[in-house]
Amino acid sequence: MQLLLDVFLQGFAAVLLFRFLLQWLRAPLRNPAGEFIMALTDFLVLRARRYIPSVRRLDSSTLLLAFFFELIYLTLTLALQGYPFERFPLPGLLALSAVSLVRLSLYFLMGALVAQAILSWVNPYTPLAPLLSAITQRFLRPLQRILPLAGNVDLSPLFLLVICQIAMSVPLAMLENMANRLF
Repeated sequence: MQLLLDVFLQGFAAVLLFRFLLQWLRAPLRNPAGEFIMALTDFLVLRARRYIPSVRRLDSSTLLLAFFFELIYLTLTLALQGYPFERFPLPGLLALSAVSLVRLSLYFLMGALVAQAILSWVNPYTPLAPLLSAITQRFLRPLQRILPLAGNVDLSPLFLLVICQIAMSVPLAMLENMANRLF
């Protein structure tokens, strides 16, 4: 049962979050991945936009839907693990859902960095190249200003991967522990 929750509920939350991140980063969606994500989530996002306005040009309805699906996923996971719901741990679930979405965002960034590096060696002109570049360039540009090229090799993706790993192991782990204490 947990496998089904992981695949469907958390997977759908991840797809919604990815859609939000692509729109936030102004990534081109006219590619196979973007069109797939839009087709998979339009049925719910377009309905939610009627009731949830965008905030500061951000697609808040998509982000709230991702948060909602992650909240349902965590609640059902606790129920499957036998959590005694004497009182509903809403503050802990809300905090843990937010931490989970930040962790998923970092995984998306790291995956985009690795995919971009591999595709730059194998097929740099793939239709996914502009999408990956739009995801990573906002985060790589500040590092590229600081780090010089090492023999015509850009080491900024490697440093960004290390920064993401540090962010997941120190501040995000602390936030997760604080959220778990709210249960």
